[in-house]
This record gives sequence, C-alpha cells and structure tokens, in this order.
Amino acid sequence: MLKNYIKIAFRNIVKNKVHAFINIAGLSVGMAVAMLIGLWVWDELSFDKYHSTYNRVGQIMTSQKGNDDVITFRSTVVPLSADLRTRYGSDFKHISLFWPGAHILAVGDKKITQTGGWAEEGMPAMLALKMVKGSYTDFKDPSSMIMSQSVAKSLFGDADPLNKTIKADNKTNLKVIGVYEDLPRNTSFYETRFLMPFFNKDNWWSTQTAAWDNHGCSLYVQLADNADFDKVSAKIRNVTKAHFKPFDETIQVHPMSKWHLYSEFKNRKPVGGLIEMVWLFGIIGVFVLLLACINFMNLSTARSEKRAKEVGIRKSIGSLRSQLINQFLSESVMFSCLALVVTFGIVLIALPSFNHIADKQIALPWGNAWFWLMLLSFTLFTGIIAGSYPAFYLSSFEPVKVLKGTFKVGRLASMPRKVLVVVQFTVSIMLIIGTIVVFRQIQYAKNRPVGYSRAGLLTIDMNTPEIYGHYEAMRNDLIQTGAVEDMAESNSTTNEIWARNGGFEWEGKDPKFEPTFASIAVTYDYGNTVGWKIIQGRDFSRSFPTDTGGFIMNESAVKMTGIKNPVGKVIKWGGRPHLVTGVVKDMIMESPYNKPVASIFMMIPGWVNFITLRVKPTMPMQEALKKIEPVFKKYNPGSPFNFKFNDDEYASKFSDEQRIGNLATIFAVLAIFISCLGLFGLASFVAEQRIKEIGVRKVLGASVANLWRLLSTEFVVLVTISLFIAIPVAYYYMNNWLHRYEYRSAITWWIFAASGVGAIVITLLTVSYHAIKAALANPVKNLRSE
Repeated sequence: MLKNYIKIAFRNIVKNKVHAFINIAGLSVGMAVAMLIGLWVWDELSFDKYHSTYNRVGQIMTSQKGNDDVITFRSTVVPLSADLRTRYGSDFKHISLFWPGAHILAVGDKKITQTGGWAEEGMPAMLALKMVKGSYTDFKDPSSMIMSQSVAKSLFGDADPLNKTIKADNKTNLKVIGVYEDLPRNTSFYETRFLMPFFNKDNWWSTQTAAWDNHGCSLYVQLADNADFDKVSAKIRNVTKAHFKPFDETIQVHPMSKWHLYSEFKNRKPVGGLIEMVWLFGIIGVFVLLLACINFMNLSTARSEKRAKEVGIRKSIGSLRSQLINQFLSESVMFSCLALVVTFGIVLIALPSFNHIADKQIALPWGNAWFWLMLLSFTLFTGIIAGSYPAFYLSSFEPVKVLKGTFKVGRLASMPRKVLVVVQFTVSIMLIIGTIVVFRQIQYAKNRPVGYSRAGLLTIDMNTPEIYGHYEAMRNDLIQTGAVEDMAESNSTTNEIWARNGGFEWEGKDPKFEPTFASIAVTYDYGNTVGWKIIQGRDFSRSFPTDTGGFIMNESAVKMTGIKNPVGKVIKWGGRPHLVTGVVKDMIMESPYNKPVASIFMMIPGWVNFITLRVKPTMPMQEALKKIEPVFKKYNPGSPFNFKFNDDEYASKFSDEQRIGNLATIFAVLAIFISCLGLFGLASFVAEQRIKEIGVRKVLGASVANLWRLLSTEFVVLVTISLFIAIPVAYYYMNNWLHRYEYRSAITWWIFAASGVGAIVITLLTVSYHAIKAALANPVKNLRSE
C-alpha cells in the first residue's frame, strides 16, 4: 500500500511541475529558516553546558539601593571570598575571586596580548577545564599559570610549554604548569585564554583583602553536592551589609544556567534577558514554517476540482476515507522529504553568512544521533501539518456528485484559503513593521548627541609599569610628531565607566540621601582631548594650582545634587573638600539607550589606566599611527602597540540590536517571499477557474485594465484585512519592546503606512502576471467548448 501511495505521489509531482515547484520551494525555504533558527536557539540554550559543573556553579551578584531604584551588578568585594569560606564553607565546594583583563605575555622576544585573568586556586576545577598537558593541582603556587592550547601554540609553537617561564605585563614571571583545551564560543569564559594566581604580589586586587567598600572583582562559587541555590542565597543575603551599610546591599548566587539567558535584574531578582530573543526568534521560526505549510494547504485545496474525480472513482471501487487520508498525507510527507534535500543545500550555503550576522560558530552536527532523530521528526511533522487540511478536505468529497458531474466546490469552499492568506500576510506585515521599528530605534540612538567628539580618538591601555610616570614628556613627544592634537589619561575610556562611588557631601544635602556618582579620574588635558562642552565655569587648568583637587560635574550630577550654580561650591568626598570648577554637558559613556550617568570628573593623576589621544583630522590615520607608534615604543618598550578607535568601540554598543534587526530583516524578506510564492500559485488557479468568465467579459467589451482589477481586487482585500489585524498587534508588541530603553524613538504613523503600501504593491506585482495573462488571452480559445 505504501509503495502505491509513493508511486501516485510521484506521478502527481511529475504531472503538475509548477504546482510541485512552488510547494517544494516554499516548504524548503520555510524549513531552512526553521532549521537555522533551531540551530541558533539550541546554541543559546546550550550556552555554558561545555562545563560539566554547569548545574552547580554560580556567580555572586551584588544588589544596592541606588539613586532611583535597586541596581544589581556582577562585581563584589575581595574579603567576601574568605568570609564565605570561613562561615559557610560546608555549602561550597569551591570559591574563587576572578579579575579578567588583557595582559601582555612574553617569551623571549615574542610578545602577544591575550585576555585572561587572576583567579583563586579553585577556579580551574570549578570550570572543569579539560587539561591536555600538565595539571592545575599546583595552581595555588603564586608563581604558576595555566593557559589554553591556542595561547601555548602562539608562544611556544610545537615545543612543550610545561615548566617554561612567561613574563606577564613585563613584570611578573610565571611558570606554565598546565595547558587546557580551548573553550568553545558558547561559553561565558570563551575569552579566558589563561589563568594566573589571584594572590600574586603583582595583582593589585590581592591587596584589598580588608576593603569591604571596593567593589571590583567577580566572585564565583561551586555549591556542595547537597546545597541548593535559593537556600544558599538566603543564607548569605546580608553578609556584606554589616560591613557596608550606605546602600542597603545584599548578595545572591546567580546560577551558571541563568547567566546567559537571564542576565537582567529588577528589584534584586532575575527577570529576563536574552531568553526574550530566544522566544521571539523561536516563534518567528514556527510562523515562517507555518507560512510554507499554508502555501501547501492553499494550493492543494485550490486544485480540489481537478482531483475530485480521482477521489470519486477511488471511493466507488471501495477505498475507505482513511486510505484516502493516508494517500494525501503520504504525498505531503513526500513533498516535505524532497524539500528537506533542498533545505540542506540552502542551510549549507547560508550558514557562514548566518554565523557572521548572528556572531556565532554554529555547525551542522552531522554525527549527532539526536540531530537526525529531531530532523526526521521535524520533516514528518511539517509534512503532516501541511497535508492535514487538504487530506481531510479532499477525502470528504461524495462520489455520487463527483461522478455525475454535479460537484462544485462552491463559494464557501474558498473561505478557508482566504483565511490562511490573511494569516500569511498578517505575520509578514508584522515582521516588516517590527524590522522598521528596530532599525529606527538603532538610528535614533546613533544620532543621539554624545557630549564630545568621537572622531579621531584613540585609546591605549596602560598595561605595564614603564608607561606610568611619563605623562608630560610623552604628551610633548606625541604633539611634536605633528600627528596628535592632544593627549590625556583617565581611569575610564569615553565608552565605559569603571568606578562609581558614594560618600559625597555638600551644603543642603539630605542626610538620608546617599547617591552614587560615576567617578572619572582625569589629567589636565582630558577636556581638550575628548572635546567635551563646558556650559558653566571652566576646564581644569595648570594656571590654577587648586585644580589638582578640583571637580567638574556633568549636567546629570548637578541635577541629582540639586545645587544651583555649582561652580565655586565645595563638595566633600572622604572628608576632603573639592572645589567645583565647571559643569559639562552630559557625555554618553555607557549604553546609548539609557539616560546619562551622573558623573564627577576629578583630578587624580595617580588613578589612571588609559591614555586617550586625538589624531589631527588633516592627517591620514595610517600615516599618523606610524608616527605615534615609536613614541609608545620609547615609553612602553615591554608592550606591543595596541590601540582601539573610540568610534568603533561606541559603534559596538549597537551590535545586539543591529544583529536583531539584520536577522529580523532576513526573516521578514523570506516570509514575504514564501507568502508571495503561495499567492502566485493561488492567482494562477483563480485565473484558471475564471477563464470562461474572463472570456465572456472580454467579448462583452471589458478592457484589460478592468479584468486586471477584477482578478486583483480579491487579493488586495485580503491583504487589507491582514493590515487591520497586523498593525494593532505589531504596535502593542513593538511598543512594549521600545519601553525596555530609556532613550527611545516613537512609533509614528508612516511606519504602518509604508508597511501597508509595501504589502499591497508586492501583492499586486505578484498576482498581476496571471491577471494580465488571463486578460490578454484570446476569448475564442477559452469559449470554444461553450
């Protein structure tokens, strides 16, 4: 019986090549989109599962009552590690402080810059690192280190790295005791290429063992086998509060299983994050596949009159309805299997570009049995869903009416097809509207004034001891090259804030008000270098000796303090008075989607980590870099000349939204393509069904334009109905999405108008071919049999 089903299905495919092509093309594109999204979703859901300790590892999160609400962040204090180990040791298997960052690793004359971190001895076991050489058992030795295979290869080539000495940051000698397997991209520690002992004398953070007010390090824990995350979090919740009271501080253990997908907190609890995107794209994948299935349903039922006699004859010679259902379902599954072959081709071609857009390294898991089982289930599911409605519809025909020639599908028979077309275009229009809103939000944030000039700014890490203490000499040498306008040092770049502090006092301050400010340590020439905009008072100047302890506030800081005319006023910090010399416009140093951070810029030359310089706009960048590099080699011989363009770093802040927008655009285009494929096929059958009516109308004097309007109106009406459904739904969801951002664009009427006009134009272009072809046909041929 199955062989017979397959033979009949094959004959129908050969007999109706255009119908078969449209169905296979639609299904294959829909299945390809669903497969790519499925691979992406699987990659996201399996994030960090490389670590065998995935279900037992967590990170200590700190929550504080901030200026307006509760803020939760990843850093904590160094003494917390020893305190947890002493007081709650039975709840933990491993506890480790961690301070990540870029470091210079040197072996002889070979120097490379890699990202690694200072970590306590339990960190390698906590991450279940897979050692390929050596061991991490001696990692407690402060002069030891372990590294990834790729770093070992870069430094030592094919030579054995064990027991070799490496100099880190041109000051710390470390012995290699182990090499571990490179971590995959879908792990939180992907960029951790080496580990150094935390309590090494050259790690500044190792000196902060009594600093309960200095939040900067990360703290990771592995729970004991009998411990529970919620119970442990409840136990340790108020540990730091006794030592640090100003901000109502609490801590909790955030499980590794939630790091990637549930990274956003509200009122001290994880409330979401990337999981929303996983759900969104998962739903999009299902809908795009549904669009392809709808095509199959529509085209199959549209051909019902052509297959009615086949059903009638089969029923009259004894075929059961269940057998006919099985036959039609076998046809749809066969279409699905043929589409799967094309799907593989599409996915293999598209996967490299998809990885680039999604910033992934996804590969088809050919050797995974679960992958093939899921693929088989996916193909059968698609075939059954696509063929279910046609199978039940076609098998319901009455053989007497069919064979007598009195069978007509009737006007109501097309109603389900119309409903399905409306569903198709509703989904497609929603995707179009969503894509426009996403890109408009990105552009709105990109056009936001940032309060300084990014063009021509470079940032260089101060990563070795040699580079400190030469500020004036280095600045003069750089300016004398003719390539640099000015240079300054700071503890944060223009694109991030590395320090926030409280404890500020001023006249008229409410004693209960304990605000925190971004604390930006700078040198004299910072304002001139970055091009900030002074709106009150003046910049720091060497002409005023008192400026060495001066403050410059931004607009948000002035607003937060409530000080009117702050220039000349005194703000105390740590008991010491600081004179406010000026006020600058808000600089966007963190997320361009959030409100500016209340910031105080202070003259503390010893608290700096970055050099910022501005290249002259009249000089080509490559020529300028050739002149700048020798100066840095002179003052920092132990480091490669590594730099970052501030403009590029700022642009990277839009990467997540840009990625969402790019993926949404692709899926929206493919959804429209699938919908138009179905519409194209449906239009051909409508034109074929009404061919005699068209002939009569043409004989009676109807013009080509009239006939084109007659055949196109039905489809335009369906798309118009889709617009009335899609617009309010899209507005609701996109408005909620925009409310995630404090700085956001508005959803204006032209977005819906443009989407509607675009959908109608695409519809007309799709159906016009068959409408005009039918209108131009010779009516004599069509009416010959009448």
